[in-house]
Amino acid sequence: MFESLDFLYVPSADVAADTAFFRHVLGAEVVFAVDGMGARVSALRLTEGPPLVLLTDHLEGDHTILVYRVASLRTALDELTAKGWRLEGTFEIPQGPVCSFTTPGGQRVAVYELTRPEVGRHFEGRFDF
Repeated sequence: MFESLDFLYVPSADVAADTAFFRHVLGAEVVFAVDGMGARVSALRLTEGPPLVLLTDHLEGDHTILVYRVASLRTALDELTAKGWRLEGTFEIPQGPVCSFTTPGGQRVAVYELTRPEVGRHFEGRFDF
C-alpha cells in the first residue's frame, strides 16, 4: 500500500531557529522557508532521497507525522478501514489530499495521494525567512 515515506511533518515553536539549527549544525539543505497564510513552514533535505523534513508552526500536538505516499488515497483508506482503522482527519497539502490518524500507541501517520507533483518545484528556492 505504501509507496514511500515522503515527509516528516514536524511541529516547531520557532521554525526559523529550528531551521537554522538543522542547516548549520546538522548540515541540512534548506529547500524552502515559506511564511504565508498564517503559518511558517520550512522544508529540509538531510539525505539524497526522501523524506523531506517539514518544520511547521501550525501543526497541533508535539508528535511528528509520518506522511506516506500511496497510489490511490481512496483504495488505501478502503484497505485501512477493512483492517479496523478509523478516520481522524482529512486535509490538503500542496501535493494532494491527505488523511491522518493516530495509532493505538500514539504515533501519528498520514497517507496522501500525489495528485499535484509539480507543486514541490513551485516552492523550491523560496526563502521568506
